[in-house]
Amino acid sequence: MAKDKQPQRPRAETPKGFRDYFGVEVIERKAMLDAIASVYHRYGFDPLETSAVETVAALGKFLPDVDRPNEGVFGWQDEDSDWLALRYDLTAPLARVAAQYRNDLPSPYRRYAFGPVWRNEKPGPGRFRQFYQCDADTVGAPSVAADAEICAMLADALETVGIARHDYVVRVNNRKVLNGVMEVAGVLDPSDPTRFEEARGIVLRAIDKLDRLGIEGVRALLGAGRRDASGDFTKGAGLSDSQAEVVIGFIEAKGATGAATVARLRELVAGSQIGVDGVDELETIATLLAAQGYGPDRIEIDPSVVRGLGYYTGPVFEAELTFDILDEKGRKRQFGSVAGGGRYDDLVKRFTGQSVPATGVSIGVDRLLAALRAKGQSQIASRGPIVVTVMDKERMADYMIMVGELRAAGLRAECYFGNPKSFGNQLKYADKRQSPIAVIQGADELGKGSVILKDLALGAKIAENASLEEWKSRPAQREVARVDLVAAVRDMLANG
Repeated sequence: MAKDKQPQRPRAETPKGFRDYFGVEVIERKAMLDAIASVYHRYGFDPLETSAVETVAALGKFLPDVDRPNEGVFGWQDEDSDWLALRYDLTAPLARVAAQYRNDLPSPYRRYAFGPVWRNEKPGPGRFRQFYQCDADTVGAPSVAADAEICAMLADALETVGIARHDYVVRVNNRKVLNGVMEVAGVLDPSDPTRFEEARGIVLRAIDKLDRLGIEGVRALLGAGRRDASGDFTKGAGLSDSQAEVVIGFIEAKGATGAATVARLRELVAGSQIGVDGVDELETIATLLAAQGYGPDRIEIDPSVVRGLGYYTGPVFEAELTFDILDEKGRKRQFGSVAGGGRYDDLVKRFTGQSVPATGVSIGVDRLLAALRAKGQSQIASRGPIVVTVMDKERMADYMIMVGELRAAGLRAECYFGNPKSFGNQLKYADKRQSPIAVIQGADELGKGSVILKDLALGAKIAENASLEEWKSRPAQREVARVDLVAAVRDMLANG
């Protein structure tokens, strides 16, 4: 008779495309978000937390990959037959909130939001299915002054978290200008917005890949298509050479100054009213920013910025870090984009039937943290808690009192709760916790009314079989009166 199969144990592994965040990573992220929130708060924005789950209908069909709308979300059918999904960004939930609470919220409504989002996409190096976003948006303001303010606030946020001026640039463009260019090129019919829709989507994605493919790669995608080094073929927009040259002229329109760029864009969109409107808006944004001291060293007009999402209707912007880092092969490369956004005047309209102007920006939290680490600018020190060791388990109350005194003084502290028999293991634990100080009180110290403070930050790692005597013989330690515990620890930390 066959033996019953034992139940298979689950694999202890993170699902593909997801990751776990530990102590310092979580604290570091919070410190950065707190710094950004202080900037947003100063600009008059209020925090908002929305549900992680939305109806699929509310999320809409605005995923970055416009060829697969609604296929890139984690969704399921609820008991009442509604299809639900984890949010893929923080903007679609905002549109739902703005519509749902439109009679209660001030107009314009300024909000910021931080939190995880989920994309059901193929994971890859540095590409996860769950990641954090940090958004700020203004809903109900038709003036491009709101777009200019978002750009200024983004620049301030980057500098506040430690990205130095000249190490970043916020690049600004306008979808209306691009639409004007496509109208001139013959791939946009103002009387029938759905005509040439597929070709326009390919053009948008092609321009968005300029940094990676170069001008010739974009030119190929504007035409018949492009075959990459692996042999994979990507279908092109099917533009003629003359049509493609109009788009290429737009990409290369950036001049030595903002005024030169605007002048060139005016030439390219001549005859297209929407294009002219877009150029006027860019000029206004540049004027407003310059008046506040945000020059081209921080914020500049750049026609190559298009942004991939289909809901943008006007100004679009992207923050790019310009300093060099080393890739996995030791080669220098620029870090690239860490934030992006733009105007999306039709998103709330899906719920209300009425046009509601809106503009906003999203910061890629994990990418910005990675950039700060690459520059050696971690947001926090990786110092762990003070560890009070246990020399006599019968005196646990005494040790807990010490911990309580340290915590009451605002110091991070913990008592060792493992097996106290091996003092060496306690010291190795403190080392693994990156503790700055170990507090020791054995029978001798108790009799003298003192404690020993060991400065772990100055000591080497504990030897495998370290004993109490070896530990106490090291020079980086002090014996102080028990009543002076808190003051002595503070002094040691201050001078550590």
